[in-house]
Amino acid sequence: MDGVAVERLQKILSNAGIASRRVAEEMILAGRVSVNGVQIETLGARADPEIDEVMVDGVPVLKGRYRYFALHKPAGFVTTARDDLGRETVLDLVPIGEIQLHPVGRLDLESEGLVILTSDGHLTDLLTHPRYEVEKEYLVGLDAMPAKRDMERLVRGIEDSGERLRAVSAREAAAPPKPMDVEIDFDDVEDDEEDDEQVTIVEPRPEPNAWLILTLKEGKNREIRRMMAAIGRDVLALRRIRIGPLLLGTLSSGAFREISPEEVDALYAAAGGKDRNSK
Repeated sequence: MDGVAVERLQKILSNAGIASRRVAEEMILAGRVSVNGVQIETLGARADPEIDEVMVDGVPVLKGRYRYFALHKPAGFVTTARDDLGRETVLDLVPIGEIQLHPVGRLDLESEGLVILTSDGHLTDLLTHPRYEVEKEYLVGLDAMPAKRDMERLVRGIEDSGERLRAVSAREAAAPPKPMDVEIDFDDVEDDEEDDEQVTIVEPRPEPNAWLILTLKEGKNREIRRMMAAIGRDVLALRRIRIGPLLLGTLSSGAFREISPEEVDALYAAAGGKDRNSK
């Protein structure tokens, strides 16, 4: 167990989607984990997940156990594993059993489009770390087409609240061939005095009059909306259509599919990794 891929057991179990690191530590201390047939009961133990046989309750944590899904998130779902306000999350759309999935990156509540869900913590780190500059592409519906000088500003960069917001590219696009989720306002919330529950007031916005395809390398908070506001345009619809080499394609709203091994390798390559077995 002296290779470069040696990791703490609790990290291996967490990355494999067996349990959170805290729960994995409890499993180790309870003597439920073994490495190459040797029972482990201390938290300092390490293993190479690609070479060593790691088992939980006598069941191997198999190489290739990681799962990868592409989801077309509809508007109105939170891109987190759980929500303290009790709102529906993207995990509610992918009911696959006991594997511990988490979303890669974020997509605003009122936005739709491609979200990757996985149990592979290493790929998540690669795809979300700013250093690797993995491209994300968005189809943006606006109230009107920006002027040429404003399109150029999007690529040169816009200063907003002390941050520089910049698109890799911005180009005019045709309207999508199928309906998109129209932007809705989730911010107006009233208190119901009778049952003390919160009621969300949802107001549809107008249909977009113009469409852009924006390519970004960073994932700053509400970046596209801030960029559009800076040039005087209103975002009426927003769909993420690409993450690195992975395309949303024809996946319908609310649907998901498993990502192929070849697509996973391509995602690793886009983030500077070799493939899913090079962790």
